[in-house]
Amino acid sequence: MNALELRTEADAVLAELVGDPGGSARLREDQWQAVAALVEERRRALVVQRTGWGKSAVYFVATALLRRRGSGPTVIVSPLLALMRNQVEAAERAGIRARTINSANPEEWNTVYEEIERGETDVLLVSPERLNSVDFRDQVLPKLAATTGLLVVDEAHCISDWGHDFRPDYRRLRAMLAELAPGVPVLATTATANARVTADVAEQLGTGAGEALVLRGPLDRESLRLGVVRLPDAAHRLAWLAEHLDELPGSGIIYTLTVAAAEEATAYLRQRDFRVASYTGRTENADRLQAEEDLLANRVKALVATSALGMGFDKPDLGFVVHLGSPSSPIAYYQQVGRAGRGVEHADVILLPGKEDEAIWRYFADTAFPPEEQVRQTLSALAGAGRPLSVPALEAAVDLRRTRLETMLKVLDVDGAVKRVKGGWESTGQPWRYDTERYAWVARQRSAEQQAMRDYVSTDQCRMEFLRRQLDDEGAVPCGRCDNCAGAWVDSSVSEQALTGAMKELDRPGVEIEPRRMWPTGMPALGIELKGRIPAGQQCSTGRALGRLSDIGWGNRLRPLLAENAADGPVPDDVLKAAVAVLADWARSPGGWASNVPDASARPVGVVAMPSLTRPQLVASLAQGIAAIGRLPFLGTLTYTGSASGHTARRSNSAQRLKALSGALTVSEGLAGALRDSPGPVLLVDDYTDSGWTLAVAARLLRQSGGEQVLPLVLAAAG
Repeated sequence: MNALELRTEADAVLAELVGDPGGSARLREDQWQAVAALVEERRRALVVQRTGWGKSAVYFVATALLRRRGSGPTVIVSPLLALMRNQVEAAERAGIRARTINSANPEEWNTVYEEIERGETDVLLVSPERLNSVDFRDQVLPKLAATTGLLVVDEAHCISDWGHDFRPDYRRLRAMLAELAPGVPVLATTATANARVTADVAEQLGTGAGEALVLRGPLDRESLRLGVVRLPDAAHRLAWLAEHLDELPGSGIIYTLTVAAAEEATAYLRQRDFRVASYTGRTENADRLQAEEDLLANRVKALVATSALGMGFDKPDLGFVVHLGSPSSPIAYYQQVGRAGRGVEHADVILLPGKEDEAIWRYFADTAFPPEEQVRQTLSALAGAGRPLSVPALEAAVDLRRTRLETMLKVLDVDGAVKRVKGGWESTGQPWRYDTERYAWVARQRSAEQQAMRDYVSTDQCRMEFLRRQLDDEGAVPCGRCDNCAGAWVDSSVSEQALTGAMKELDRPGVEIEPRRMWPTGMPALGIELKGRIPAGQQCSTGRALGRLSDIGWGNRLRPLLAENAADGPVPDDVLKAAVAVLADWARSPGGWASNVPDASARPVGVVAMPSLTRPQLVASLAQGIAAIGRLPFLGTLTYTGSASGHTARRSNSAQRLKALSGALTVSEGLAGALRDSPGPVLLVDDYTDSGWTLAVAARLLRQSGGEQVLPLVLAAAG
């Protein structure tokens, strides 16, 4: 078959793929170049093209052509479930049988494996995390690598910088690449690789297979009109959404920086009769699927989403993207705005930056790769165990939060220092070097990206050109469409009525605090004989916080008050008033002491304060203020025993946090007497809760000293 015949066949597959058999669908020249490199030359190729360019068309057309010529199935490593669902649907239109392996469908894995062995699957979409699953890595991956006809690495920039600590499982692809049969083509695709990342990924792809073909195109998105609207505070931004959402074309996505902000914005917009749904890491899989379908079918005006709906989601007629807060990276921003305007001539992209954005960036920056001391601690614990250790067991040996510990282990696994096995993790005994230079470089890159986002907000130059230059697009020129090129086109006005409504929503205080009910795994190994379920008679009750630190409402008020460098002082009047409002709402809630139902809880009989090393005036004045307004006796304050380091340990894992708290607190004779003299529930007041263990330990002590029920009330909760 000559090149012309192959091109004709490829165009016919594309027509089926886009639902236009016999129509005018044709591969563009750059798309055909990629397909020909894979099918004719069996090369390794890196495609760096703008979002919406049609990268999936390349690998599905190539799959169909290769399968007709006897090749094995295509394996697509894809980072997001939303992307997978979109792609499976697209593949089916072209008669391509596609299946997925990911955390959302474990009950289907065995069936999928059997279908692959029988040759009934043309495309297998795999989440990167599967590459490091013990069973998949040891049993499935070798067979798969031996039979793969085409390997596709979607969002290939994850191999490079992001693979460091965002998706370390991506780095396992290097091993899979080395195990592929000779002559198996490889396609890596991304829209967000600058020149440095492009060279890095191309080098890794080309290992053992000659030089990789790099197809890099211009990153302009002619359909997008970019704008920035700078408003004074979160209330103005919410009010702006309510006033102007209907003016935006079609349906779209509203991005937020935190789950709490997404939920707040969703609740407010629904109150304003907008059909919207939230889409976050906290959303159940079935609800995610429903939300995607509702957006695709234009049954909702918008999804209010975190980065959980970032890369990969494809809705050709998406009319707008609004950001309620700035992402920390122009690369992430380009990825997200690229969801819009793929199949329409015009789409609006609007950024609403907030003063709290940088505080949120700093919070998430704490998840970077740990210091060497903590890494060595982990390696030492594994080496000395003589058996596999689970992550909960490791928490007893190293002071890292579970998610951060898991990510670190994945990086160490890729580096060859540890290995995931049945039952947990074990040391390989291989020497390992802490790459100080690399980790410092990653930190510098992230700092530079944050500065770039500040510059994007303030620039008076073309915004699309700015983003393209951040991605080293040599053809970057002014777009002629954005607010800086063509003049401001977004009405920034907000009516007094809308602003009042938004302020009321954001000023509504109160979130529930779930109590700890199980002791952490591994406490006996630390010399603390606590395990299993916390006895009911020692548990803390469900409590309340004024707000979460990640809220766009009370979070903005509480973050400066509770900042590490904030001066201590009496509780501000507005904060005390809001805390009292939380109590009043709590009392009237179902089962509350003022709910007037038969099984209502008893009214608190007094107030107890937590001791504070950093904010003693704040906590004491809050507790005493609540006692005075609620006409309750102030029973006293718990006491430090002298070992007070535990109370200052923030953001550690549960085992280490509980270890630090063990023996650090006590109930004085005076407080114990007051508890015995006032039988009934007590309010336990503190400034902040993160892990929940301080409240759990304090509640246990109070109940052991005669307290009946402990109801925690704090100003802020983490998350």
